[in-house]
Amino acid sequence: MSVNLTPNAIPAIFAGDVNSKPLVQVLDIKLISNKAHQERYRLLLSDAVSTQQAMLATQLNDRVRTGRVKPGSVVQLIEYICSPVQNRKIIVILNMETIIPDCEIIGNPKSFGESDLIAPKALPNMQQSSKVNNNHLAAQNPSHNVQSFRPTVQPPYQPPPVYKNRGAILKNEAPARIIPIAALNPYQGRWAIKARVTAKGDLRRYNNARGDGKVFSFDLLDSDGGEIRVTCFNAVVDQFYDAIEVGKVYLISKGSLKPAQKNFNHLKNEWEILLDSNSTVELCHDEDGSIPRQQFSFRPISEIENVENNSILDVIGVVVSVNPSVTILRKNGMETQRRVLNLKDWSGRSVELTFWGDFCNREGQKLQEMVDTGFFPVLAVKAGKVNDFSGKSIGTISSTQLFINPDFPEAHRLRDWFDQGGKDAASLSISKEIVPGVSKNEIRKTVSQIKDEGLGRSDKPDWITVRATISFIKTDTFCYTACPLMIGDRQCNKKVTRSGNTRWHCDRCNQVFEECDYRYLLQAQILDHTGITWVTAFQESGDEILGYSAKELHLLKYEQQDDEKFSEIIRSSLFNQYLFRLKIKEELYGDEQRVKITVVKADKVNYTPESRYMLDLISKFCR
Repeated sequence: MSVNLTPNAIPAIFAGDVNSKPLVQVLDIKLISNKAHQERYRLLLSDAVSTQQAMLATQLNDRVRTGRVKPGSVVQLIEYICSPVQNRKIIVILNMETIIPDCEIIGNPKSFGESDLIAPKALPNMQQSSKVNNNHLAAQNPSHNVQSFRPTVQPPYQPPPVYKNRGAILKNEAPARIIPIAALNPYQGRWAIKARVTAKGDLRRYNNARGDGKVFSFDLLDSDGGEIRVTCFNAVVDQFYDAIEVGKVYLISKGSLKPAQKNFNHLKNEWEILLDSNSTVELCHDEDGSIPRQQFSFRPISEIENVENNSILDVIGVVVSVNPSVTILRKNGMETQRRVLNLKDWSGRSVELTFWGDFCNREGQKLQEMVDTGFFPVLAVKAGKVNDFSGKSIGTISSTQLFINPDFPEAHRLRDWFDQGGKDAASLSISKEIVPGVSKNEIRKTVSQIKDEGLGRSDKPDWITVRATISFIKTDTFCYTACPLMIGDRQCNKKVTRSGNTRWHCDRCNQVFEECDYRYLLQAQILDHTGITWVTAFQESGDEILGYSAKELHLLKYEQQDDEKFSEIIRSSLFNQYLFRLKIKEELYGDEQRVKITVVKADKVNYTPESRYMLDLISKFCR
């Protein structure tokens, strides 16, 4: 079988053609690796007369792996460019279709050199020439041993004339060609993409051997469904951080591509964009409806059971339980919030979802209020991280996005299923079973068990939860004078002393200032049915107990001298039941070892989940 390849395809591509969609033949394929040790394929292309090397974009690697493209294949180049690489030109294939999987070598092609380049005027119209030759050969061969293929011709994209009224266009000043995100590769010269920001990361600061720095990133989605992450460092952060808004569409160009860091980047793209001071980010004021606001790839909960640890995925389910937020001490010594929910879907499975940090008090609190009133919302999770500790669970990361009762088909179908019987349908948890109403890793104890079990006397502190009542609050020294200055992004908070009659001095900051801050150092007694003990509550937990800031109470007691109102505030806080999250650690005071009990969080008892917890304990006791 003989096939007509597009005449002069190789010289035309070298002359700048990017639109003719020629038919060429693959003569050879070699696996190579670049500096980042990523898998890449180099192809030798032929138009039956000339041959030229080409690089295959990484998103097309599976075409070679699966055998859809191999030596002898006749392919149609859909998207391609000719870029200079190491002082020579090479064709970069961005998209192609296989026309004939296997075919004998066509013609007697020879290596093409730039000296062989035909003047553009001399180049025939390749599509017309191909058509004429095909018709001529078909007439000469009535036995149909010659096949004629009409390449799919797509009109080239014409970018908007953003440079009009600017006079003569200098070299490389005309706007770059807008291309799909999937077509981006490091071998391109000038390019531009038009995409919507679907996620924006927090501004992070770091310190390494080269000094201090800052970084942030954002994710883009275009009309073809392509996604890519964009990263900015240091001065570039100042240039673009405030300009980037989630949901807005931007025209971005003059960035560089580097291999994606898959430890931190979950998007399905081998590359990510690094912006520099010469990069341009232009807001598109006219809304582009062709670009979706978000792209999901939901996995049924039943499939998550077989997903690898640390995988990033999207999941949607109905929230059937929400546990209270608790404070967790991270390995770096910093405290953070943690809240655990349970999701179920129609796959017959449920999964534990863990919120970290701001998610706990933002979406977490809203979800808890909904569930406590008897309404079970649909929750879509974009970019959750799979954990396989004691079964499979999902946790939030910095790039996670949460959508409560979203307006799209999957959510509506799930809502209908749940309301029409799914609520009562049995489901098996793929996570470690936890007691309803109690956070994972939460250890319930009574007051007497703190002493009886010697809590806090090991090398690490003990973290427990106690349901107890405040019986007494010490009011003579309920707060201290604190430094209000900022160290980095945190307040100093060290105790300050008087410097003269009107000023304060901080030994840590070695500065003097007019006004100080006031922070709680609250000493209180708590009791339950087993015993009584002293605890210390600092700023946040003091606010939760008294409902006023330390500064407000200090002014009330010492400046306004309204003892009656002050005493009423204290009395109203007594004999209320709380769930106390306690940190217990033995510390050295002088020559004496003492166990210090600190209130990390104080939540007034919510009797709905607490009743579920107690009923579950009763049912376990009766088994």
